[in-house]
Amino acid sequence: MKRALEQELISWKDREEHLPLLLRGARQVGKSYLVEHFGRGHFESIVIVDFERRPELKQCFNTREPLEILKQIEIALHQKVIPGKTLLFFDEVQECPDALVSLRYFRELMPKLHLIAAGSLMEFLLNDERYSFPVGRVEFLYLRPLSFAEFLNAVAPIALERLNSLSLSSPLLPVEHSELLKWIRKYLFIGGMPAAVNAYITSNSLLEAQKVHQRILQAYESDFGKYASQVQHKYLQMIFQRAPILVGRILKYTNIDKDARSRDLKPPLNLLTHAGLIQQAFATSASGLPLHAHIHDHRFKLFFLDIGLLQTACQVNAQDFWEKEILQINAGMLAEQLVGQEFLANEPPYQNRPLLFWEREEGGQAEVDFVVTVASQIVPIEVKAGATGSLRSLQSFMNLKHVPLGVRVSEHPLTLHDHILSVPLYLLSRLSDLILEVSK
Repeated sequence: MKRALEQELISWKDREEHLPLLLRGARQVGKSYLVEHFGRGHFESIVIVDFERRPELKQCFNTREPLEILKQIEIALHQKVIPGKTLLFFDEVQECPDALVSLRYFRELMPKLHLIAAGSLMEFLLNDERYSFPVGRVEFLYLRPLSFAEFLNAVAPIALERLNSLSLSSPLLPVEHSELLKWIRKYLFIGGMPAAVNAYITSNSLLEAQKVHQRILQAYESDFGKYASQVQHKYLQMIFQRAPILVGRILKYTNIDKDARSRDLKPPLNLLTHAGLIQQAFATSASGLPLHAHIHDHRFKLFFLDIGLLQTACQVNAQDFWEKEILQINAGMLAEQLVGQEFLANEPPYQNRPLLFWEREEGGQAEVDFVVTVASQIVPIEVKAGATGSLRSLQSFMNLKHVPLGVRVSEHPLTLHDHILSVPLYLLSRLSDLILEVSK
């Protein structure tokens, strides 16, 4: 499956000065496949050091000397590593902390070598005080589940071409709008985990995609025991299992466990967030730029890694889902999950910032679902699951903050009316372009 991040990898390869690259993201978002595909397409050779499949290769890192490490790898794998021609890939690097530490020495002593490291739940290792991470000597890129545009490229590329060509002056025809809403409905259930998307493509079955979701969720929970203490494991599992029913709501720790103390829940919650399994959206006063300088870190909502995994974790039946009105399930929670997931998927891949929302601090319960910045302009975004609904909170924000444009995300076609840009759910990847078009 074609991933947008590959273009970033090509740019990294072609730079004269490049640091070792650490590719981060949750298990099974496609890190290994992407690196191997990139390596075979853009280098003369790729040498893969997979510490999970070949645990004996950890012995190569008993030294800090890159040349000595490479000699041992070459002998063990019967492959030469040639700087400038070979991509060296450390996969499942969390299994070998010394390999992670070695990245700084490769940077200093072999700057011409192209080296990528990736791993699952790596944050459990990065947060371990016993290991010194090579800060400043490594680049980060973040890979997330397939965005809707990437999903569409895999299942309906002609529809993606049409989506990418539309603008306010050239909107979709009604039949095209209806067709893209059908695809967004499928994405809502299948999600963006590559294995689930592939299962749907090969079987044309939502149930087969759901079976993949179940395997992935089980694998995540199995991983917790590898990298966490027994007490921490208990809370990791508790938060992960409760998170799906808490999506889109201000988190109260008592909703996770009424008997647990917040100080016990905060560290595992942070680990799950850093590992990418859950996401946080923080309240911001939106009093100026940058928006993240005005967050209230005690007020936040939870979102899940992937909307398909969320459906399965909530035990949504495929047939029931298909028969119900789009996005009316779970009081619109799916709509907010979709929008948050799309925003993260379309962020620059070197960023890993939390989502933001706004709530009035005094005099009422007004809330705007998301607040973003586009070309130094603050843009409030309201998500409407149904065909109707007032925009009082959105208008309140625009009046209070003197913002010239607001966005409503819904099933409605693309329109602009009275300073409100109505963006259909399938068009979130084009949101910045559309806002810039309006602002001209």
